[in-house]
Amino acid sequence: MCSCQQPANAASAAAPSPDEAISVRVEDMSCGHCAGTIKQAIESRLPGAAVVADPVSKLVSVRGSTDLAAIKAAVTAAGYTPSAAPAG
Repeated sequence: MCSCQQPANAASAAAPSPDEAISVRVEDMSCGHCAGTIKQAIESRLPGAAVVADPVSKLVSVRGSTDLAAIKAAVTAAGYTPSAAPAG
């Protein structure tokens, strides 16, 4: 976690259908460095996944994997706190 972070509380996220991107909210992602760290963590654990991490919206979207638990584990291992993304 960057030194510019404050920890957030985790919540569970609903599993999406296989053809949709999986999105998780990461409230403690606050800068481009955080986004890059999260992107790298997910892509290294889930080869072939396409990750977009946006520190402004606090959303991480992943295509190419439907393994929500693995995505959340990668975010957590990178030092951040994944939570449920807003529906729709």
